[in-house]
Amino acid sequence: MTVGRVVGVDAGATSTRALAVELDGTVIGRGTAGGGNPNSHPPELAGKRVAEAVRDALAPGGAGKVRACVLGMAGVSKFTDPEVVETFTAALRHIGVTCPIGIVSDAEVAFASATAEPDGVVVIGGTGSIAARIAGHKMISRVGGLGWMLGDEGSAYWMGREAVRRTLRQLQTGKTPSPLAEAVLFEALPGLTSVNEPKVANRLIMAANAEPPIRLARFASMVSTYLATDPVAAGIVAEAAELLAELAMAARPADERTPIVLAGSVIGPASPVGTALRAALAECTPVPVLFAPDGAIGAAWLAALEVRPDAPRPRTEPRPRTER
Repeated sequence: MTVGRVVGVDAGATSTRALAVELDGTVIGRGTAGGGNPNSHPPELAGKRVAEAVRDALAPGGAGKVRACVLGMAGVSKFTDPEVVETFTAALRHIGVTCPIGIVSDAEVAFASATAEPDGVVVIGGTGSIAARIAGHKMISRVGGLGWMLGDEGSAYWMGREAVRRTLRQLQTGKTPSPLAEAVLFEALPGLTSVNEPKVANRLIMAANAEPPIRLARFASMVSTYLATDPVAAGIVAEAAELLAELAMAARPADERTPIVLAGSVIGPASPVGTALRAALAECTPVPVLFAPDGAIGAAWLAALEVRPDAPRPRTEPRPRTER
């Protein structure tokens, strides 16, 4: 039997999670750190944080036993720069991990975290949105993922932008602001005492344009909050789900029966958009719809498969450190 251990890392913009796994599927440790995506942070800082998470996942002295390490993250094209690759390699080498590093997309690790199937589609709905077709555990094509200016349909950014746009439409047409619109106004305009103040629409336009566009994503949570009491919010949720379902179906052949995996905060198991998206997908296809539990699990399994093609999926209960 092939022996050794591997490490999987889910390096996000706000946090990094690492999972150390024996090749028999036993989870031996977990580690966390701040954001480790070099698209969001200087590569030196991102690499340091990834190394911190990996170090914490491994027992003292265990780094030298690592056979493979896979990092999953959005924007893997950053690693076409040899200097970025060397920065991460050096950071891991500093803690004793000397094996080659594999870099894969967050779509691949999300899919692998949810199912043992090698083929299917993963839909990621977070600040942005994308649907990717997976074959042999690899992303072979994608739909969406174009960023806030050209796409991100159904994402937190899209929902927040729609909340602001529909608030402005109500103000411009003389309608009484709905509960969602009121919440948007008071959040966007600190110090506002009444939605009836003069030129409140102009002030909202100026406030929205004065910030980085992605800041609109913060209004997405308000849409979910007012889902049951505001038809405007309900309409945004329904349209977001329809747009994400369209992405999912566009990413796969019509007759395919492989799983669809959902990942991201906007379409989680308890989220309104996730619930609506599952219903929309059920009308389109009879295939299983699964949720990605933790990208680090998928990254660790992909690392194990590099060493042992029949490696079992990680078992999520870790052994006590004293047994390592």
